Amino acid sequence: MTEIADRAPNTPELTDYDRAHLVTYLRLLDAEASGAAWEEAAAVVLRADPGRQRDAARLRYETHTRRARWMADAGYLQLARAAR
Repeated sequence: MTEIADRAPNTPELTDYDRAHLVTYLRLLDAEASGAAWEEAAAVVLRADPGRQRDAARLRYETHTRRARWMADAGYLQLARAAR
């Protein structure tokens, strides 16, 4: 299993980290669409512990969910171009 960083990338370019975490991003989007609480998604998807480190877990969740949305909106185009 690939290590999950405390913060997801925040660049306009697709990164190796993004490529390694495509499934993580999809799982976060799925959790969000199903109405899962951020604490549950952070624990299950991101292996963070909101009970012990609430602020760190929240930051991990927010940055990765933001990156997952970016991937769904724009980043996938870079992934598709690279696949050609």
